[in-house]
Amino acid sequence: MTNANVANVTIRPEEAAHFGELAREWWNPKGPMASLHQVNPVRLRYIRDAVDRHWGGDIRESTPLAGKLALDIGCGAGLACEPLARLGADVTGIDAAGENVSAAAAHAEAVGLDIRYMAGELASLNVGAFDLVTCLEVVEHVADKPAFLAEVAASLKPDGLLVMSTPNRTAASRLLLVGAAEAVGYVPKGTHDWSDFVTPEELEALLADAGLTMSEPTGIAWRPDKSLHLGEDLSLNYIVTARKT
Repeated sequence: MTNANVANVTIRPEEAAHFGELAREWWNPKGPMASLHQVNPVRLRYIRDAVDRHWGGDIRESTPLAGKLALDIGCGAGLACEPLARLGADVTGIDAAGENVSAAAAHAEAVGLDIRYMAGELASLNVGAFDLVTCLEVVEHVADKPAFLAEVAASLKPDGLLVMSTPNRTAASRLLLVGAAEAVGYVPKGTHDWSDFVTPEELEALLADAGLTMSEPTGIAWRPDKSLHLGEDLSLNYIVTARKT
């Protein structure tokens, strides 16, 4: 399959357009992307712990990614890229929507961070290989998951670390992440198609086909007394690491 064909089947133009329309409000913590602002600290805690375990780092070190290359796939306006840069990484962010990349670059410049942003399909950008690859709430939006994950795996160095998070396809996620969340405006209408959600078992098999071994999943759950948190409840959302087999 050529790069052009992969690009045609991986990016959904309607998905890119949907998220591109939200670019101006991406950094507003009370705007339409408020849910991402709330979950981002939870995901970053997981990433930091995974980085320390993978490279045997000191948890007191403020820049554990110094000297490492990091790639955030589906970066939006840079909510994960900027913290990764502050952890010391040389960061590249790519997104299907040019509007998001423009917003991300402008925000990074305003806060004094040097981050490379690129718009388009991963397969056609020739970005190279990275020590750390993050792909957060992205795989549920792509048209051809096997083709996409093959490209994700190709972007990972042999001893690199992949971190992925995605909604689980359960009755609870259908009710809460799609029905209720979109009804009350917690996420913009049209953000999710429940049938595209991936279960942990499906993701493990997809990653295995791409030559990657997945960790045990950790849930990203919500409770009134704990808000969003990491735990054993996988019913809504989960996060994993993967390494080359």
